[in-house]
Amino acid sequence: MHFFNFTRFVKFTSINNEMFILQRGNFLNKEEIIIFENIGGEDLKTSSRILPIVAAMAIQMCIGIAYVWSLFQTGIAESIFGGDNAAANLTFSLVLFLLSIGSIIGGKLAVQYSTRKVIITGGIILAAGFMLASFVTASAPWLLWVSYGAMGGLGMGFTYSTTIACAQKWYPEKKGLVTGLIVSALGLGGVIFTPIIEILIENFGGLGVGEQPTFRVLGVIFIVVCTIGGLFMKDPPATISTPISKGAAKTAAVIASPDFSPKEVIRKKEYYIMVFAFMMACMGGLMMIGFAKPIAFAKGLTEVAAVGVLIVSLCNSLGRLFWGMASDKIGRKRTIIILLLGSGISSLLVSFAEGYLIFVVIGFIGFFYGGFLSNFPSLTAEVFGAKHMATNYGLVMMGFGIGAVLSSYIAGHFKNIASENIDLMTPAFIIAAVCAAIGIILMMTLKVKQQNK
Repeated sequence: MHFFNFTRFVKFTSINNEMFILQRGNFLNKEEIIIFENIGGEDLKTSSRILPIVAAMAIQMCIGIAYVWSLFQTGIAESIFGGDNAAANLTFSLVLFLLSIGSIIGGKLAVQYSTRKVIITGGIILAAGFMLASFVTASAPWLLWVSYGAMGGLGMGFTYSTTIACAQKWYPEKKGLVTGLIVSALGLGGVIFTPIIEILIENFGGLGVGEQPTFRVLGVIFIVVCTIGGLFMKDPPATISTPISKGAAKTAAVIASPDFSPKEVIRKKEYYIMVFAFMMACMGGLMMIGFAKPIAFAKGLTEVAAVGVLIVSLCNSLGRLFWGMASDKIGRKRTIIILLLGSGISSLLVSFAEGYLIFVVIGFIGFFYGGFLSNFPSLTAEVFGAKHMATNYGLVMMGFGIGAVLSSYIAGHFKNIASENIDLMTPAFIIAAVCAAIGIILMMTLKVKQQNK
């Protein structure tokens, strides 16, 4: 048995039988983070901690393709669904709904097998879904729901929560920052792929023709990135000492929440509050993500309508990183309430924004929406523990998935009505604002132990 050199530390404090803080050295023991039972684990090397984060970010960039559906919406609606915007946008909502289902399944499989195997498998399913989607015709439009929607979403789910959970285990002392980095890469993927997809669609024949050949190119990218990135994804060793900040050490007893299994989680009222709050929170963002380009087009910005997709993706990415870091300072609950307030106000401004001002509103909606996606994973880990985080977050994401389906139907329905006058889409964003208000009330009832400030 190896022992730490205690001359490195000023103070060694026992919080309970399972957790110890070593002041000055700033090490924290907790089953879900670090195990000091043998007090002889290996020290984490910086390189070993960074590689999984870099790999996770590359994989999340691929998942970010989900957020550029607006680039495909108009062409797919015309070529496959006979101009039915609601039916076409159902493909996008199915991706997000199955993403939550895939996160639950992927989380359980990661525990039983390994994070690496689950991520690579998810990449294969995702790529296969896009490949199949490239051959769908108007005679069987439902196949797009199965391929791009169900298979794409399931594959994304396998990789989404497992990469986040793995990253949090490598940096337990900075859950908000690391989660923000990982999921901001997802938003950044939308920024990077927007101009690429625009060029591919144009080169493959333009609107209504070039979308499906583009799916094939993306499928190849998915299989390559997820396979190579997956090889670098693994959970940290159980016996490890991880440095944490002085502030985190002071609140170690608070951070050390117990680990709840998925069966225990679904019996807790906090779970249902978080699920419904997440469902309310995502409405405005998902409506805008699905229709950013058509809305900008209808506002008279024909030549630069795709900029709306670029802006919502960029601000989505920045929001994930910014609000992830902010929540480490002010707490997840408080951050989410601020985000709900901002999202609700921004949704109400959509109808009033004319010309290029619509891009400003789109940016704010994306910025606030991104914050939800970096804070709910961290909130899940803090409320229910990190050990089963991948599966538990998948359960919490059920609210996100249901919200995706509802927002898709609402936005698609009003977009059909507003085919000649975009102002007729106003009720959809009023509904989104009301949902945000309900979300604020729900979050105010959630009891969370005091977090890092």
